[in-house]
Amino acid sequence: MNGQLSDNDFESLINDDDLATASTAADTSSSQDSGAHLPQQDLSFFGRIPVNVTLEVASTEISLKELMDVDASSVIVLDKLAGEPLDVKVNGALFAKAEVVVMNGSYGLRIVELCGNGISDIKP
Repeated sequence: MNGQLSDNDFESLINDDDLATASTAADTSSSQDSGAHLPQQDLSFFGRIPVNVTLEVASTEISLKELMDVDASSVIVLDKLAGEPLDVKVNGALFAKAEVVVMNGSYGLRIVELCGNGISDIKP
């Protein structure tokens, strides 16, 4: 056998009594338990995948000429006001707004607003 199914073989598998019986039983039980929930998958594996969290203070667009004129005393004005929440990005996508805090001598972030779909939307 070459490992490929003919159309007739495929049709006979689809219409096989064992599959039809299992399908019918599943349909019957789901119609009887309309309030029953399907079992949730364990997504804890995804919690161990590392992601890159960055804090974007602000940005601006300047011409190449302006950039070439920059020296050690230059000031480039950015597009955020002082005290405005900063953008927290996860793998480059906006995740939250935060403010910088100092904890035990290290910088940290205090989340003040979640943006778009939070992580909680993908938890089981």
